[in-house]
Amino acid sequence: MKIEKANIKDALEIANIEKICFPPLEAASFESIKERITVFKNHFFVLKDNDIIIGFINGMVTDSENLSDDMYEDANLHNENGLWQMVFGIDIIPKYQGKGYAGMLIRHFINVAKNENRNGIVLTCKENLVPFYEHFGFCNEGISQSEHGGVRWYQMRLVFDKK
Repeated sequence: MKIEKANIKDALEIANIEKICFPPLEAASFESIKERITVFKNHFFVLKDNDIIIGFINGMVTDSENLSDDMYEDANLHNENGLWQMVFGIDIIPKYQGKGYAGMLIRHFINVAKNENRNGIVLTCKENLVPFYEHFGFCNEGISQSEHGGVRWYQMRLVFDKK
């Protein structure tokens, strides 16, 4: 298994994984995936088993402390020098789920954000995934302002200790 930055040529494969992992109202479109890879390539990683993409993690960087729905729609809100790393999605192909691969991607994202001197990472998740993210040190801030896909989301935050 190896983690590497996504390439624009991976966009269709990534979009297909997104369709498998999220319902239609929540899944990012092919066009959105392409835009994200183009605009914040340094914050879009794929996990490969040999040369096959089995999952990915992505999200913009911003000075905003909270993840808002407009961020999903407009990759140009990305600020490479922003204080907060957002997570838009962590997707793993179903047959690879439950084997620790999402954790590999999360730990990688955490390390990258720490090395870039961010304040921390913010994501939203469904209630059943709150304990999963708490395992990595994220704190549940309660119900998010996000209404993405018409679902109730919980905002999770990991603040880095800057010594």
